Amino acid sequence: MALPSADLGDGTYRNPVLDADWSDPDLLCVGDDFYLTASSFGRVPGLPLLHSRDLVNWTLVGHALQRLEPAGDFRKPRHDCGVWAPSLRYHDDRFWIFWGDPDHGIFQVNAPEIRGPWTRPHLVKEGKGLIDACPLWDEETGEAYLVHAWAKSRAGVKNRLTGHRMRPDGTGLLDEGKVIIDADRIPGWFTLEGPKAYRHDGWFWIFAPAGGVETGWQGAFRSRGFFGPYEERVVLEQGDTEVNGPHQGGWVRTKAGEDWFAHFQQRGPYGRVVHLQPMRWGDDSWPVLGDKGVPVAVHRKPRLPPQPPSAPATDDDFPGGRFGRQWQWTANRPPSSRLRSSRGDPHDGWATQHSADGLRLSCVRTVDAHDLRRLPNVLTQRLPGTPAIVEVELRLDSEEPGARAGLAVLGDAFSWIGLQREADGSVRLVHRFAESGAVGAPPTPLGQWGRERDAAHPREAPEGRSRLWIESGAGARCRFSYDVGGGRQPSGQVFAATPWRWVGALLGLFALAPVGGGHAGAASFTQFRITSSFR
Repeated sequence: MALPSADLGDGTYRNPVLDADWSDPDLLCVGDDFYLTASSFGRVPGLPLLHSRDLVNWTLVGHALQRLEPAGDFRKPRHDCGVWAPSLRYHDDRFWIFWGDPDHGIFQVNAPEIRGPWTRPHLVKEGKGLIDACPLWDEETGEAYLVHAWAKSRAGVKNRLTGHRMRPDGTGLLDEGKVIIDADRIPGWFTLEGPKAYRHDGWFWIFAPAGGVETGWQGAFRSRGFFGPYEERVVLEQGDTEVNGPHQGGWVRTKAGEDWFAHFQQRGPYGRVVHLQPMRWGDDSWPVLGDKGVPVAVHRKPRLPPQPPSAPATDDDFPGGRFGRQWQWTANRPPSSRLRSSRGDPHDGWATQHSADGLRLSCVRTVDAHDLRRLPNVLTQRLPGTPAIVEVELRLDSEEPGARAGLAVLGDAFSWIGLQREADGSVRLVHRFAESGAVGAPPTPLGQWGRERDAAHPREAPEGRSRLWIESGAGARCRFSYDVGGGRQPSGQVFAATPWRWVGALLGLFALAPVGGGHAGAASFTQFRITSSFR
């Protein structure tokens, strides 16, 4: 089961078409199929791969990146680092994804099929502050190019795009690069980033946003030569709509010859949700996006064969202890091993495979038990962009005093509800939270947190079991409740979910134990469900 599709069932769709944090989308068409990828930052697996036949109904079919590189740098969470603004292309019978890691450089992976196997990451250009990379293969000349933006936090510069000649096999660059668009020279333009390069109608085109993610606009640039000079135009902006800062995305043309553009909108704790805009080429050969340059809320669907309503999956019964594609860890998993659980089942150190349904998480020993943001072994998925009810069944099997497990809303601030083993062997219901700084303040740096605080009075869970709920309402205001026998009970005050700097809030499942020796046991989660709760 999944949350509702954006397909209204009458030949129209509503925006956003992906109502969750699918940040910095890029897409392409291959035959009758459309594919989309998005930023995954520090979560693993990374580079999600979505599939559609009509640009409205999407399913998650896999990930292109199984481990972040350099692997050692991502053994612990780096929530806002890693994979920034990927570009998805199809060339020479292969799928390609390029992206910039602001701390290491520009990487690429490629595969013969969208489901893989994908190559390991290859470093195309090393350096600090290199972000938002996009390749361009010019089918007319056989030349290959690459364009990228800059992160001022690492490089000291921004608001410009640099172009390179690239080896046709995508393995490296052939020159030192040249600034091909300097937006400091364009009055009123700032924070130019997120370039996507195309060849159309004899022109080199670069679609790129500027003005910041919350208040900016989408620009288009064209030149007769890749290295410029370019002329520019604003092609999509908020206008009188509620779509703040329509930001970076990608252009795609269907087999029927229709043009469409997908971009994101920043929505606070919900992250960057994806909108689909109609696109046409004006009489002056410039692109016109949306409704005369402003975003549409409801529109006719693309002229493509009807498809059944679908949206990326959220629910999970965890068959055989395996979790669905919608889940990601907050850092690289430990290297593959032949470890066995106490029951003899194979596991990777964090999750155990077994013969029944249910997710069995190891209670990993950690010194960071008070701060879920610092734990690599939190299994997460995106917070829905609409009001929803999240529920899961939890059983704490660990006999270790201090072992705990639960369901969390995780961001710059976080709150969780779950179970904890006490020194006398009993299990109690626990609901805790940790606050960030004041509303609107920059995210709190790791390591500057106080300890968690209880949100409600503890209550015993006689059988070591509980049903847990989080109701996410308007503005991502979350209400927690539980059932340890005797019916569902509310817990604690309303908690307002918060994002990280670039990442929306996440839902998380976790299990942990205090530092010490020996096996810490496990916790089991069953019947994870998310249902709509429009208010």
